Amino acid sequence: MSDKLRVAVAGAGRWAQRAHIPGWQRDPRVAVVALADTNPTALAEAGERFGVKKLVTDYRELLDDPDVDVVDVATANRAHYEISAAALDAGKHVLCEKPVHHDNRETRALAELARSKGLKTKLGFTFRYAPAVQYAKSLIDAGFVGTPYIFNGYEQNSQWIDPATPMRQVDPDADPDVLTTSSIEGYGAPIIDIMHWWSGGNLTSVVGTMRNFVPQRMVRDTGVVQRLNIDDGDMWIGEFDNGVLASIQSSYVTVGNFPGIEARIFGSEGAIIVRLVEEFGICQTIKTATKGSVEFVEQEIPQEFFPAGGHSREDWDFLFYSNLCADFTTEILSGNAVNQGDFAQGALVQETINAFEKSFRDRAWVSFPLESA
Repeated sequence: MSDKLRVAVAGAGRWAQRAHIPGWQRDPRVAVVALADTNPTALAEAGERFGVKKLVTDYRELLDDPDVDVVDVATANRAHYEISAAALDAGKHVLCEKPVHHDNRETRALAELARSKGLKTKLGFTFRYAPAVQYAKSLIDAGFVGTPYIFNGYEQNSQWIDPATPMRQVDPDADPDVLTTSSIEGYGAPIIDIMHWWSGGNLTSVVGTMRNFVPQRMVRDTGVVQRLNIDDGDMWIGEFDNGVLASIQSSYVTVGNFPGIEARIFGSEGAIIVRLVEEFGICQTIKTATKGSVEFVEQEIPQEFFPAGGHSREDWDFLFYSNLCADFTTEILSGNAVNQGDFAQGALVQETINAFEKSFRDRAWVSFPLESA
């Protein structure tokens, strides 16, 4: 490895340009050395904007390149697994947007492949790396909440309440008569990740339901309004083996949130609420209460949880992804075993989503972990 971590980003679209590429380039230990995209126009635009010279339309050209240490998969969902598997086979560390695969077993297999090769992986659990979330986790670990009792998680998003707002991730082969996961998988995953991370136990059972509130939607790729039988609202309950009772709500149609993650944890000694919503000029807040002082009070987030020069008035995607990229860089360069939010965690989150979906299909509580089949 050179004196810098050398990263190639596969996918040069909107999210790559808003979060991935600038997130990497913020870290002086990193060089973004190549970009790949099947769209030559987006590829050229990103290359010029970020000063990246090596531009390829086939990601396979990156795999045998000795000047690439990390492949960052920021493509559409359908390519996540293929590129991640190929990059790991080629001996590259991998960051991948979620989900790696709709079947948690496939993601877990890639986690094992990475482990066997001594490689590190990371999922795009953007909100895990918000300074407020990281600070809250440090408070939980220090015993601020005491014994955890209840976790409430919300991914509330109003951007698709208008059916004319184009949907980006659409399965062209989906059966319009079958309700399929969308909100809970594409946007609920980060709050499910935080639920597992903060709760401190193992999930044992889940129950819940999904709804399709806005049936007719615009499809971005075609410009056509059609039936999209997707979950745009859902609610779930989970039980943990340490006694924690958890709830998760995810939606595309909750006014007042764009985007909107809120995580609440209540325990024997205190409580923490983290809200990650751009409002009043800032992108995050953390409030705490104790059993002796029950009013929630906003807390200042220590600077140690920000990237150098970072602050809560930055764009949320740039700030949070800067932390994600810096964390992955530190994990890789350190050479130790630390690897938070990796593919194994991604498999756990995907397994939870699979269990939620099974509960909805069966109209019953589902035991966790799921039986392998």
